[in-house]
Parts: sequence; structure tokens; C-alpha cells
Amino acid sequence: MEFNKRVLMKFRLQKRSSGVALIIVMISIFVLAAMAAFLSYSMKVESRLSVDSSADRQMVWLGRSGVELARWVLVQEDSLANQQYDALNQIWAGGSGSPAESNSVLSGIDLTHYSVGDGVISVKIVDLERYGNINTADSAMLHQALTIMGVQDPTEISIVSDSIQDWVQPGDIPRVAGAKNEYYQGFNPPYNCKEAPMDDISELLLIKGIWDHREIYSGGRATDDQPAAFQQHQLGFEAPAGQAPNYPFGLKDLFRPFSTGRININTADQNVLQLIPGVDATVAGELIKLRSGPDGADGTEDDTPFNNAGGALQSAGDNNPAAANYVTTRSSTFEVTVTAQLPGIPSRDYKAILFRNGRNVDVVSFYWDNEGTAAAKSD
Repeated sequence: MEFNKRVLMKFRLQKRSSGVALIIVMISIFVLAAMAAFLSYSMKVESRLSVDSSADRQMVWLGRSGVELARWVLVQEDSLANQQYDALNQIWAGGSGSPAESNSVLSGIDLTHYSVGDGVISVKIVDLERYGNINTADSAMLHQALTIMGVQDPTEISIVSDSIQDWVQPGDIPRVAGAKNEYYQGFNPPYNCKEAPMDDISELLLIKGIWDHREIYSGGRATDDQPAAFQQHQLGFEAPAGQAPNYPFGLKDLFRPFSTGRININTADQNVLQLIPGVDATVAGELIKLRSGPDGADGTEDDTPFNNAGGALQSAGDNNPAAANYVTTRSSTFEVTVTAQLPGIPSRDYKAILFRNGRNVDVVSFYWDNEGTAAAKSD
């Protein structure tokens, strides 16, 4: 009997020991499996980071390749002997191609789908002489811009015009309706008047008469439901509640901060053409009619671009002698947008500003247009 008890106890102890060992083994297996999973995940993350880093470099070089392609196209355009002008029917502008281009190295080039290694780039070139230059615009041009937009209050026009010139030009004393540091230091948070040329057209949103009237910048009606604290100031010319002005376009559609300061009458739209002294809606319409050819559409094969800006103005009915100082038929400053695409990678937009001086095309700036890429994704 005593022997049986000892055997039974020994059996129970062995069973308990086996159960503990099994639990330890299972815990060990679980820990090892977790470690293996973590190691595998870490390797995947590192691999993904390595792939992303490589893709980033490839994307940047695709963007740079697009800029170099744009530079090459602009050099070739300038070298064509029978084409001493820049117009919307030319290949760089996305047109069908001019007669001079049909027998050149540019014939057949496709800027919308250009293969580079494993990637594809799309290149869009826009000349900035199709806009007025906000940094060199004088009072007459700024007043004209606001007038054709539909701004009717003379006080408002003077405030915006004087404040823009105070912003881009040095000096401690503001113009009659303008603003310098003392005005902007009263905001929360405060900031200084730049007193230097704008680098981006959106700087207009910081300027007196525009920061609290965004419709002047972008057109349409203001959409700020919750203005910042410094936007609570009143300048005295606001429209009554519910009657905010609705402009068909804004200053951002008329001006850019980079260009030679002259307007290309072959590429500017009807609104920008009216910034030229002596050009009203009728004359602007006549200029577009003359340059667009029989079909009346810009950028097509039958376009008849102008070779002489002064003569074109006179033929369209502008006899203002000062107008010749505001116009050109050649463009020198270009904004390039390169959309880069790699297999399995979201596309990216890169931008560059190019300046062409004869056969030299310099890159003024190059950057990743993160906002443009995000907007493309949302569309």
C-alpha cells in the first residue's frame, strides 16, 4: 500500500514537471516566433525605406531630366531661322507645331509622354511673359488691372496699388494710401513690409487691401469664414454683409513675379493684354483674332503670330506711343512643370524657372511641387 502511494506520487510529480516543461517550451516558441516576426518586419521596413530612398533619387533625376528636356527644346526653338517669335502654336507651348518646326529636330517630339529609363515624364512649359510682372508694375498698370477685374471703389484701387508698390520697393515712407512696417507691425502676429521683389505671387495675400479681401487676389468671392486675428481690421471700403464683390478673375491671373517686364502679345490672354496702355477689350479681342488665324483658335496650325509687337498694336487699333515699351513677341522667362512617374510609385510634380538668353537657358530655381502633387492625387 505504501509502495503504491509512493509510485502514484512519483507519477504525479513527473506529470506536473512535464506540464511545466511543456508550458516553458510553448512560451519559448512564442517568444522566438515573435522575435522572428519582428525581425522580418524590421527587414521589410528597412527594405521599404531603401526602396523609397532609391525611388526618391530616381524621381528627382526624372524631374531634372524633364527640366533638361525643356532647356533643350527652348534652345532649339530659339535657333530656328524663320521663327523670331514665341507663340502658342509652337511645340514648347503644347501647340500643334509651327511651319518652321515641321522640318526641325523638334518635329514629332512628345512632351506629354517622354520615356526616361524605367520612368515617364510629362513636361509643361509656360512662358511668364504672358503675364504682367508684379515687381515692375507701375501705378497705371495696377490701376488698370483692378479696373478690368471690376473693382469700382477708387479708394480701394489706390490702397491696393500703393501697398503693392510699397511692398516691393525699399523706403521708410509709405505712399499716400500704402503701408510700411508700422502698419504690418500692428497685426497679430506682426511682420515687416518686405521692401524687396516678390518671390511668389501669393505674397500678395500679406499686403494691405488684399489680406482681408482675398477675392482681389484669386477672383470670385472671399471664402474665409474664420479670418485670422489680424484680419479683423477694417479699412473702410468693405461691401455690406451678403454683398461681397464677385470678380471674374484676380491679380494672380494677371501677374507673376518673374519675367522681363514686357508682355508677349502672342501668348497673353485677353485680360492681360488690357494691361498694355491703349488696349481695351476691343483691341485685345482684335489682337487675339489676328494672331489665331482663320479658325479663331490659339495654338493651331493656321495661327499667324506677330513678328513685330509695335506694328501689331497699331494694326489692332492701339495708337498709344507708350505701348511699345510694354510689349514683345519673344519670351525669355519660363515656368516648367515636370510630372515624373515610376512603376508602382505615385507621381510627383517638379517645377523650375528658366531664363533664356539666346542659346543659353539657365535654371533659376528647381523644387518639388508638393502642393501640386497633392492636388493631382485628390483629383
